[in-house]
Amino acid sequence: MPASPLDSALYRDLLGDAEMGRLFTDTAEVRAMLLVEGVLAKAQGDLGLIPAASAAFLHRAMLEVQIDPAGLAAETGANAVPVPALVAAARKALEAPDHTQYLHWGATSQDVIDTALMLRLRQAIGLMEARLDALLARLAALAETHADLPMAARTYAQVATPTSFGAVVASWGNPLLRQRQRLENVRRDLLMVSLSGAAGTNSAMGPKAPEVRAALAQALNLGDPGQSWHSARDSVATFANWITITAQAIGKLGEDLILLAQSGIEEVSLGAGGASSTMPQKANPVGPSVLVALARQMVGLNAVMTGAALHRQQRDATAWLCEWMTLPQMCLGLGRMLLTAGTLAETLAPNADRMLAPLQDGLGLLYAEAVTFALAEILPRPEAQAAVKALTKEARDTGTPLPALAARAFPALDWASRLAPAAQLGQAPAEARAFAAACR
Repeated sequence: MPASPLDSALYRDLLGDAEMGRLFTDTAEVRAMLLVEGVLAKAQGDLGLIPAASAAFLHRAMLEVQIDPAGLAAETGANAVPVPALVAAARKALEAPDHTQYLHWGATSQDVIDTALMLRLRQAIGLMEARLDALLARLAALAETHADLPMAARTYAQVATPTSFGAVVASWGNPLLRQRQRLENVRRDLLMVSLSGAAGTNSAMGPKAPEVRAALAQALNLGDPGQSWHSARDSVATFANWITITAQAIGKLGEDLILLAQSGIEEVSLGAGGASSTMPQKANPVGPSVLVALARQMVGLNAVMTGAALHRQQRDATAWLCEWMTLPQMCLGLGRMLLTAGTLAETLAPNADRMLAPLQDGLGLLYAEAVTFALAEILPRPEAQAAVKALTKEARDTGTPLPALAARAFPALDWASRLAPAAQLGQAPAEARAFAAACR
């Protein structure tokens, strides 16, 4: 097992996400940091902090210069940040000391690294958003199509009362829809430039520092925080929490599908399953299992990110390093979950006959609540409850279906229509259609 199966060649089609993974490579990080350095130089040149000719040179050079990430490893290991080695390598490669002396003017490593991260997280969020929208669209279609398809609701793993498959799908989708709506605020608060200098005061840039930061933000199409956030990690922690809650919602879908597809239940077909090395009859629920496993892992990763929000003083390398080791894994994990859930939503199909079976289980005990409220129309409720309790015991003792016993004891009520599965769905169809409408 590799140290990280998320970017493993062996496990890439199970847990990996190549498209998301490209944003978290060494090359992507170096390229993003160079872009930040170049745009920073241009902003400083436009405002007269560095010579205009040097600013123009650096802006273009940072788009073209090629730096091997492996060549930065030794110094990064010694410095705990890659920026000093990156700046030195760029100066050496460009061979223009008159201009490159102004590279990284007044900034600190954290400014460059955090801003470069925001550039990549913007793309990561775009991927998450598109995949989440596609998943919601498919779940909405399923919910609407099957709004009236009866099935047994289960509580404590026991058959409870009838519901509809559309309502179950809506219960998977509604938390995701709320997360989709919350993403707008998360993105707005997260995607900010960082430009605060060595200790958050921006003293090296003088009185024009706020203008430089604003110009940098505009050029990179990121927000201007208006302040230092080196040690204020609330927006990063909030993003990690958003990922985790989204993962839990998708994991819930996975948990339910494992149970609905299990042998003896088989109320849904997943469309495809994993093979066993020794049991050829099996089609294992691999996709749902991946969703649940990643959702559980996300809880642990988010605990690290929550702890990492506690930074000491003006800057804290320890907490910051925890973010480096954790947030990329969370992005890749959610990326894979959205891909897998999207595929499942495309291939998932209900089995109406199997769903009907628990509703016609012989004794009809899942209609006990419905019988109670029907009798409450003609009896005081305590008497209705006592009567149904007695009828339920008789049904178990004699093997006689509860609806038949109710019809014998209270023939004036139309039990056939009252206890039809479709008549017991309550608000389930409406909830399914409301979810579909909300997605539209």
